[in-house]
Amino acid sequence: MRRVVGVILAAGTATRLGGRKQLLPLGGRAMLEHVLAAALQAPLDGRLVVLGSDADEIRTQVDLTGFQVVVNPRYPEGQSTSVIAAVEALPDDADAALFLLGDQPEVPVPVLERIVEAYRRTGAPIVQPRYAEGRGNPVLIARALFPELRRLRGDTGARPLLERYRDRIAFADAREFSRPADIDSLADYERARKRFDQRVSEAP
Repeated sequence: MRRVVGVILAAGTATRLGGRKQLLPLGGRAMLEHVLAAALQAPLDGRLVVLGSDADEIRTQVDLTGFQVVVNPRYPEGQSTSVIAAVEALPDDADAALFLLGDQPEVPVPVLERIVEAYRRTGAPIVQPRYAEGRGNPVLIARALFPELRRLRGDTGARPLLERYRDRIAFADAREFSRPADIDSLADYERARKRFDQRVSEAP
């Protein structure tokens, strides 16, 4: 069976939110904890989390049990450096990496399951979910494209590969779900906080 390792990219500085975005509270937990919890429930063969800004504080405040921690000292150069750090830390038997974003705390676990299933079924070099609003994250990249991930530069993730290999992408059907929101600004955070508070209040 093809082996998929989950990678959470959580190294950014979050200057628009005053830093420490990964630790912002949502529903009684740090934002990053929601992403970690989803990855722990997904059918993955290993899990990495890439830290950079505030790495020591995150390690103190967040339970990272079950994850290999990769610290990216080059995080100020952009997201590509975290992707490269993750690829270099992947085990030799990893057939693909599923990249989750540390600022998308509302990725449904069933979506992760469908991405992994689609890859194991098709062996496609890229698997991407298709939400109600269209395609989105997280994105799975197979080993054949790891050399191209290593050549990324600047503040970019896998987008150049998605454009270059758009005809070879397999899609996981997630159309009953909304595309997960990025938490990039204070307004994004306030909207997410209200959603999480509502869920907590509605829980039995």
